Amino acid sequence: MKFSHSFQARIASVLILLLLVVIGALYFSVKAATGVAVQNQLREELGVGGRVFEQLLEVRGRQLHDAVRVLAADFGFKDAVASGDADTIRSALGNHGARINAGVVMLLGLDGSLQVSTAEQIGSDSVSRLAGQMQDPAGSGPQVFLLPIDGEVFLLVEAIVSAPLPIARVVMGFHVDEAFANELRELTHLELTLVSIEQGKPAGWISTLPAALHGGLRAEIMQYNLDSGSRLLEQDGQRYLGEWRTLASGPNYKVLALLHKSLDQAEAAFAPLDQDILLIALAALFASLLGALLLARNLSQPVRQLARVAERIGQGDYQTPITLQRRDELGSLAQTFQSMQEGIAERERQLAHNALHDALTGLPNRTLAVERLGSAITAGRPTALLYLSVSNFRSILESSGADGVDLALQQLARRLQATLRPGDSLARLVADEMLLLLEHCDSDSAIAAADKLQQLLIKPMHIGNLVISLDCCIGIAVYPVHGTTPDELLRRAAIAMQDAAHLPGRLQVYQQGRDDAHQRQISLIRDLRHAASNAELLLYYQPKLDIRAGQVHEAEALLRWNHPQYGMVSPGEFIPLAERTGSIQILTAWVIEEVVRQLHEWNSRGLHMQVSLNISAEDLGSLQLAERVAALLAGQAVAAEQLVFEITESAVMQDPERALEVLHSLRNCGIHLSVDDFGTGYSSLAQLKRMPVQELKIDQSFIRELDEQSDDAVIVRSTIDMSHSLGLKVVAEGVEFQRNLDLLRLWNCDTAQGYLISRPLPAQAFEQWMQQWQPSTLAGAH
Repeated sequence: MKFSHSFQARIASVLILLLLVVIGALYFSVKAATGVAVQNQLREELGVGGRVFEQLLEVRGRQLHDAVRVLAADFGFKDAVASGDADTIRSALGNHGARINAGVVMLLGLDGSLQVSTAEQIGSDSVSRLAGQMQDPAGSGPQVFLLPIDGEVFLLVEAIVSAPLPIARVVMGFHVDEAFANELRELTHLELTLVSIEQGKPAGWISTLPAALHGGLRAEIMQYNLDSGSRLLEQDGQRYLGEWRTLASGPNYKVLALLHKSLDQAEAAFAPLDQDILLIALAALFASLLGALLLARNLSQPVRQLARVAERIGQGDYQTPITLQRRDELGSLAQTFQSMQEGIAERERQLAHNALHDALTGLPNRTLAVERLGSAITAGRPTALLYLSVSNFRSILESSGADGVDLALQQLARRLQATLRPGDSLARLVADEMLLLLEHCDSDSAIAAADKLQQLLIKPMHIGNLVISLDCCIGIAVYPVHGTTPDELLRRAAIAMQDAAHLPGRLQVYQQGRDDAHQRQISLIRDLRHAASNAELLLYYQPKLDIRAGQVHEAEALLRWNHPQYGMVSPGEFIPLAERTGSIQILTAWVIEEVVRQLHEWNSRGLHMQVSLNISAEDLGSLQLAERVAALLAGQAVAAEQLVFEITESAVMQDPERALEVLHSLRNCGIHLSVDDFGTGYSSLAQLKRMPVQELKIDQSFIRELDEQSDDAVIVRSTIDMSHSLGLKVVAEGVEFQRNLDLLRLWNCDTAQGYLISRPLPAQAFEQWMQQWQPSTLAGAH
């Protein structure tokens, strides 16, 4: 809600702001344009008014011109001037001046002196200024000019009185007064201010402006340059645009005419236009505000509705349809939301299915199997778990490839599904492991069902062009006999399946107490990787007797593990775990390093021995093995001939080419090689010929019960003869009785190893045994 309200407010605010900017820009642009237009109009009116003012002066000048010519040409006036009759002259001047309302009429001598005047008092400065204007006493025509006389401005016309020669000058003047200014205002609607400047100060002053502006205008006249031009007069809120004209100027005087027009009155004519524009702007603003709010609402409501849809989808509701129906972009967005909702719902259904089912077979996975088992336990229904694994899974993979394995698992799933009863479940746990949940089933029924499955699964499968048979192991655990929780039952069914892999029938019901053995295995696997770094590994050395010489110069290093919890752990228990979990290479590396170190120590004390040790199939896959061992031998200054590596036939057969390459590199370093447990593997004599070995060890299973009439005697004797014919040294292990040693001596066996000679001993005890050993002690050994 807060978001949608903000969205609506922002849309309305942006639209209103843009409208305000546009209307404001329009209003002020019109206002500025109006102001410019008003001023241009006023300037034009002032220009027109100035021309009217000049024409009015020109008209008055012509009247004066005509009048002064008539006076100058009057015979009686000439006679009076010539005779110097002052009264007659004064009377003539006054009469002629009265006829045209002249303000002053004067008679001046040719030298500019004042003779007679209708004005009683005219100052000497005015007379001098007047004389200065009369420059051409012999001029043929009258002169017209403006001149300040005693603080007043007069329009004057001068003419020469001739009889017949020039004898005097007659000057007739028109007083430019307020009446003249008012007449001009009536004609032009302009305000006139006429100013005479004498000695740098305003002397004459006639103005139609309001009295309040006179002071400001006087100050401005004194402050600014008095050249002609436009001026803005502003005082007490009244504004007048004026134009100044210089009408006359001379030494120490100047006559200015100032025409003004009120800006306020001119702008008042545009006031209705401003009001109309303002009203239109307000109306547009109001309408736009209403439209913006409606638009914002029209946009925000669908957005708010879509936000609720998104929130609902986020909460997992994908079923409610979206009801927004529009044909614009928001409608397209609503359709996209609908498509998205349907897509998410479909993907969630698919994810939910994938989370609980196996992608390859479509069967329930471990999670769903545990859930169903938990439901059966909660309901108290007796349930049997059949944990099934394919023992020959790796061989199927090697023969048919990954695709073939997938097809085999799919066929296996279909076969198992065909056996299910209503209420039973089948799940694929991992790789080749599957689980059947048989409800309302006890141990006996579970065994019967598992036996039927074995009969069914033993039938061959067709995978492409291959025909394969599955070797399946089945472990059984039953609720509530073997456990009361899903994890406990699954774990025990898996233990039973592992036990079944070692039984001929490949079928096993969980045996009480197997959990402890299983936990022991887990602990051993977990701790095995750290046994070497924790100094828990030990090496025991078992002497090997040279039967012909009766001497002991060889021994086999046997690994022991002193576990901090379980004590001494048999190699037969932890070596298979190491091979299965990949820890065997760590153990082999430690054994080699420890044997080389021990040989160096014995060499330094004068005890020269040849020590053999076992290496695994994983070690034979490392091409760097020879390089590492050579570096260890060089570091401890031990001869390579003192080291014998024992290998099994089965280890070589896992990857013969790689194994042979590693064996040749070891032999090139000078290390002796021996085939261990001969007779129990899968290699042929041809394979044995390819191996660069110098020694063959007959497995103890052929030696322990050896006598002259047993089948083992034939095998042992023929093996010795065959080995010698191949140039191989023969070692018999497991010699526990004197009769065994006597037969081996009789058949020319080279070396004997077993309890008859000595049990495996720690390094220090072995060294003491070597100091005390005598061949004569063999007769009583066991």
